[in-house]
Order: sequence, then structure tokens, then C-alpha cells
Amino acid sequence: MLCPAGARCADLGYRNVMAKTKVLIVEDYRPLAETLEYQLSRAGYDVFRSSDGADALNQAKLKLPDVIFLDVDLPVLSGVDVCKQLRAAPETRETLILMLSALGEESDQVIGFAVGADDYVVKPVESYAVLLQRLKAHLRRREQTVEVGDSVTAAGVTVDRRRYRVEINNKPIKVTKSEFRLLDTLIRQPGRAFDRSELVDAALGEDTMVLERTIDVHIRSLRKKMGDAAELIETVRGIGYRFAEPKV
Repeated sequence: MLCPAGARCADLGYRNVMAKTKVLIVEDYRPLAETLEYQLSRAGYDVFRSSDGADALNQAKLKLPDVIFLDVDLPVLSGVDVCKQLRAAPETRETLILMLSALGEESDQVIGFAVGADDYVVKPVESYAVLLQRLKAHLRRREQTVEVGDSVTAAGVTVDRRRYRVEINNKPIKVTKSEFRLLDTLIRQPGRAFDRSELVDAALGEDTMVLERTIDVHIRSLRKKMGDAAELIETVRGIGYRFAEPKV
């Protein structure tokens, strides 16, 4: 059996993919939805589709997909609103969400990440082979096990990977997934200066297509939520950021 356009399956990354991974495609442009469904199905994923935001929320809660490809411009309910509600619901809080949009400006990507998207895919999709590899990379990171009690506390700030929770002086604060990863990366090596490219790789993922200065937007948002503890995230001029070293 031939792959699309006569390409070899191996070239498109169809080997060794998790066959039972469930993927929900939320896209109202039928040609793109059908093509994406075909590519993902050929890669071994269990795929189902939705064409509007309200139906997408219902399907997500009923079928609990592992991955959601979420268009931004949807009828009934926008992709941004859908993403917000998915992140607010306990059953879909950890679902991998890749937003789809014809808008590729930095500000558009920042909005997507701010509401909890894991990645941002600009339409039209130039390479499904690359898209599949990006998806596999995200899933590999998700498979990494976290030991019970895997948390770290410094200067009153606690980051708990197992519960996906941030507390400041024993009071929880609500952060996005990107903000959580940024803080987790910084707090585990106090005093170490991370440049922006390192933080993109560590906190957002090496396959995430964003500009390095997007990190500044996430840091500003995180500091605002941290209140008086914001000063613990220090700016290293000309380099990036670090978590303050413990005071002796």
C-alpha cells in the first residue's frame, strides 16, 4: 500500500508510532481536516473530528483524546475559548493541544500559548512529515515518568511536577503550562543563568516554533502572578533569566 503522493511510509515517520493514541481534529475547513485525518490515521493514530467549538468540547469530554489539533477560527465557539475551557476542566487539563491558525504573527502565537496551547502550527501546513515528527516529540516528552513527590521548594516557592501545581508560601497560584515549565526549569538550578534559546527548548519544547523573545512575554506574565515573589526570577542582562540563589 502506497503512502500519500507515492512517498515511502518511513519518510513520513509512520513507523513505531503509538497506535492507540487518540487524536481529535477540530477544524472547519474540510480539505485540511480530511488531509490531516488521513496523515494521522496512516501514522497509526486513532483519529476523530469536529468542525465547531461547542461540539469539540463535548467530544473532548466524552472521548478524552490524548492530542487535540485545534483551529483558532471556529464557528459557535472560538479555538481560544475552547482551549481555555479545556485547560479549566480537570479531565482535559493535561491534554496535548496544538493550535492551528493561518495567523503566524508573534502576537497571535503568544495568545495561543497564553491560553494553554502546547504548540502553534501555522496554516497551510508545509510539511506533514515535520508535523508528525513534532507531534511524536511532544508525546515522547509526555511519556517521561515523574516520580511521586517530585517537587522542589526554594524561597517559599514550590513546584510540584506530580500534581502540576505551583505554591507560594503554601498558597497555590494558577499558571499556564508554559509558565509552569519555565518556573520548573529555573527553580531546579538556582543561580544558573539560562539564555532564551535554552528556555525555549526546556520550557516550551525544541519543536515549538516561536521566537526567543516570546519567553519575555511568559516571564512577565509569570512574575505578575507571583506577586512579591516575582523578584526571585532575575533578569540577566544580555543573556536571559535565572532563579535567585538562596541567601546564606
